Amino acid sequence: MGHNLKGALYALLAFAIYATHDVVIKFLGESYNSFQIIFFSGLLGFPLITFMLMSDRTDGNLIPRHPWWSLLRSLTAVSTGAAGFYAFTVLPLAQTYAILFAMPLLITVLAIPMLGEKVGARRGIAVVVGLIGVLIVLRPGSAELSWGHLAALSAALTGSLTSVIVRKIGSDERSAVLMLYPMVATFLLTGAMMPFVYVPMPLEHLALTGVIALMAFVAAMLSIAAYRTAPAIIVAPMQYSQIIWAVIYGALLFDEEADFYTLLGTGVIIASGIYIVLREGTGSVSKNSPVLSNKSRPETGLMPRISLLLKRGDWRRGA
Repeated sequence: MGHNLKGALYALLAFAIYATHDVVIKFLGESYNSFQIIFFSGLLGFPLITFMLMSDRTDGNLIPRHPWWSLLRSLTAVSTGAAGFYAFTVLPLAQTYAILFAMPLLITVLAIPMLGEKVGARRGIAVVVGLIGVLIVLRPGSAELSWGHLAALSAALTGSLTSVIVRKIGSDERSAVLMLYPMVATFLLTGAMMPFVYVPMPLEHLALTGVIALMAFVAAMLSIAAYRTAPAIIVAPMQYSQIIWAVIYGALLFDEEADFYTLLGTGVIIASGIYIVLREGTGSVSKNSPVLSNKSRPETGLMPRISLLLKRGDWRRGA
């Protein structure tokens, strides 16, 4: 089996698990606030991450070299998790994915002022076309927009901002710092919300929050295997396979039907996203390759970024 095919299959399996992970979030979201789901998922998942943090043998402390950027990234990671989890609980799965698929477009735009990325006419047109795809999905004026749509858009924006911040400061910060701060912020901020949103959970529902953490961990490990096996230009487009699972899971488990405009808009968004990936992978087109360098799903503070875990063997600084 060729390396590219093997890497693609690892990625497809990873995103199938991520999609199942999102189904569990949606199921629990029928009974619990997204902050509560994130809090217990992070609490039960932290032991899986601890050994990675303990493996960092790099000399130094845990004081960030870019404290304000690190603080902003931690807050955007928490915001992404809360908004994304909420969107999954109230919107059809296919709609949520369609909006989150706008991340490569937003990363491309944010990379211009934050990274000094030069975006030519072709990528610029791809961004505009992709945003038109988002409008097709949302259909403002003809379909009722809800807090769920706003939450999904917010998650796409803050997730993109988080990715660009990591790209900006990653070469200066220790991997342990980049991994630890968003997780600590998630635990503290969601924990502070518990007195206001907590609802007692039976043991089986508490166990499902552990399942969320476990599936995120397994999917991350498979994503690492994918990126170590095949180039990013092969692996990155595999994320769009989640829309297939969204349609299947939505129909079978939640009586959801992806309408024509959702599927059409999703197709436009995916086409523009894949074009941006292909352009960034073309020689001298992109200085920073911000989209190809973003190897994670939207960062939520529950799991370290894939790019950091890829480096856990040698712990060189970088993102």
